[in-house]
Amino acid sequence: MNSMYEILMELPLFKGVSRYKLSEVVGTTKFHFLKYLSDETVVNAGDPCTHIVFIISGKLRVTIANANNRLKVSQTLEAPNVLSPEFLFGKAPFYPCSAVAIEPTSILQISKADYTKILNTDEIFLFNFLNILSRNAQKAVDGILSITAGSLEERIAFWIISLTQPGGTDIALTCKQRDLYSMFGVQRTSFISTLESLKERGIIEYDTNEIRIISRQALLDILHTTAD
Repeated sequence: MNSMYEILMELPLFKGVSRYKLSEVVGTTKFHFLKYLSDETVVNAGDPCTHIVFIISGKLRVTIANANNRLKVSQTLEAPNVLSPEFLFGKAPFYPCSAVAIEPTSILQISKADYTKILNTDEIFLFNFLNILSRNAQKAVDGILSITAGSLEERIAFWIISLTQPGGTDIALTCKQRDLYSMFGVQRTSFISTLESLKERGIIEYDTNEIRIISRQALLDILHTTAD
């Protein structure tokens, strides 16, 4: 079984940090280890983001939905990963998603105040966090360009990529087709033709109520970006 240090060094925001520096952080920081059983809720959409949340074992099903719940994007995140780190700071520090354990799952929580201290102890901690923020900002720019001038494929790809995290699997967009082609401002025939093209290339599967993503990387390739 991996030691705590080995587990921590696999987490996205701790990668590249020396074992010595990590041992210093462990000795001076309050780490909260929590365990969740299958079907237990870790966070609800709208909860204040007061801690940074790391998945250190197990899997979470993470779902983002619009206000009327007619459009949902869900994904599975498994260890090692971090849940919505870009919402820890800023004007609206609230989780945009719900997260439910789909098997026994262990979580490491660090308070915002303690994590801020960690960021100031070593440049590697800070660079790891800034890289995540920069990656998401760059992804947003690519998405805006695809919406304003891109093809329907690019617009669909942007929606999926912007609402999921790197490492997300079993991604599904749940929404009635008529709502989707209305949202994208296209005719039903054009929308279905695009879905068929994506399906034939092994990127998605779909039915009248759901689009299931087989390859998130292929959607990134459609956007001509590596900003993920």
